[in-house]
Amino acid sequence: MTEAVDTRGRLLDTALGLYAEHGVEGTSLQKIADALGVTKAAVYYYFKTKDEIAHAVIEPGLRDLRAAVTAAEAQRRHGARVDTMLDGLADVIIRHRTLVRLFNGDPGLQRIVEASVREYGGVAERMIAVLVGPEPTPEARVAAFVAALGMSGTGGAPEVADLDDDQLRTALLDAGSRAVGRPRRR
Repeated sequence: MTEAVDTRGRLLDTALGLYAEHGVEGTSLQKIADALGVTKAAVYYYFKTKDEIAHAVIEPGLRDLRAAVTAAEAQRRHGARVDTMLDGLADVIIRHRTLVRLFNGDPGLQRIVEASVREYGGVAERMIAVLVGPEPTPEARVAAFVAALGMSGTGGAPEVADLDDDQLRTALLDAGSRAVGRPRRR
């Protein structure tokens, strides 16, 4: 069983690397098999379609995002919810930098993510609800979208690829906090 888990993990890591280089649509099952040094049949043992592989590649990121939203929702005070959400979002972005970059620039992966997010209980809508709080003003709604989309859009951008994790985390949290009009905890 351990060998199967290792092979599946290697397959997903290889697919992510190829997606980063060629995009989802430019990465065939055969290309993944060749990069792994296995037959296409071996890839089929784990996944029947390219979409299944793409879904499995994004699943850890979506699972981590869902956990971050759930942790934020569990906070009693709105300020604590916002802080927890921003911290969790920054952690997800940093942990899944390549995936975030792909999501922001690869239409094939965007299609898979959009379908998967629906399966994950409206995680994006829940995240925005945490950030805006009860009875939000139009300005608060816009600020929440600026924070969430800005953090995720920037976190995977090639222009910040030279930042180490700590630098990126600090910058993301500063920007996200400013966007929602919340002083940054240090």
